[in-house]
Amino acid sequence: GTRHTIARVRNPEYADQIAFMRKEFGLSMAVNPEYDAAREIQRIIRFPAALSIDTFAKGRVDLVEVKLDEGHPMCGRRLSELSRVCSVNILVCAVKRGDEVTIPSGDFILRAGDVIHITAPHDDLAAFFRELGIAEKRIRSVMLIGGGKIAYFLAKMLEETDIDVKLIELDRAHAERLAEMLPATSVIHGDGSDSELLDEEGIDNVDAIVSLTGFDEENIITSLFAATRKVSKVITKINRLNIMKLLDSIGLECVVSPKSITANSILRYLRGLENSQSSSIQTLYKIVDDKVEALEFIAADGFEFVGVPIKNMHIRKNILLACIIRGSRIIYPHGDDTIEAGDSVIVVAKSEEPVLELEDIIAR
Repeated sequence: GTRHTIARVRNPEYADQIAFMRKEFGLSMAVNPEYDAAREIQRIIRFPAALSIDTFAKGRVDLVEVKLDEGHPMCGRRLSELSRVCSVNILVCAVKRGDEVTIPSGDFILRAGDVIHITAPHDDLAAFFRELGIAEKRIRSVMLIGGGKIAYFLAKMLEETDIDVKLIELDRAHAERLAEMLPATSVIHGDGSDSELLDEEGIDNVDAIVSLTGFDEENIITSLFAATRKVSKVITKINRLNIMKLLDSIGLECVVSPKSITANSILRYLRGLENSQSSSIQTLYKIVDDKVEALEFIAADGFEFVGVPIKNMHIRKNILLACIIRGSRIIYPHGDDTIEAGDSVIVVAKSEEPVLELEDIIAR
């Protein structure tokens, strides 16, 4: 029979039973693209200054994407100088400047317009945004356009917070079902691309709008309209990955793709099958237009450089050791730090030179 079976589970009724289904049906892996997309959107809503947020070490370390606008306190500074403007331990691990992608060293100087990816302890993320003056007001109201599975999962998550949620769904029967399933959400029957309806439902008074219909074009148009109304956070769901760069060029920077999220999950599983004696892969994200990979490994006893100071490791060019998690400690490594067996090690590398196992960070 088949050695590895990956199943896509989309029905909301089964969302809480994935672990049971994996065991009962002998599945190697089960993915729920809509639930995972909703979870990512929820993280962005919590920290609206971010374009995207991914997590490592079971949520203890975040990988955050931020755009540096003109006048941002990080602009014009070398990365080695960031401690002067921020007391929180962060590391800039990738920078996109135009079409150029860099895994930077300490001498790299940030500029306005740069899109940066940083690693930061989850508990310090709010302080990081606050210290740099980019902590936007907390989101207290969200309008969801479209009542599909992502909208359902997201509304369910937001109902557990104190955020007011309004959901607009075109199909009357489905809107009525959603109203029963989401008692704390205000469900409206109507066309979410109708500007008059959006005005009637108070688009000017919401803190965030999330375009979640099944049509990319409709999501884009609705998001562009919301941006003209000065909605502080606009999030757009798309299915076609080839239009990501187009959206960035027209000002829609916060984009979520369920297909991309699922591809990352499956790639992480497949790469995990290749785990060696030196390490096992736990987490993998494709970032910066898939040009960079951020990976989390667990160092095993068989790792050749256990206990060796990093300054003596001869790490490959364009490889960054972003973070080491050892027990309760989160370490931003310097030359005298070491990797020990059992450590979680976060590595950032260009996709064209992939790191398949922890040993691959070493120049041979």
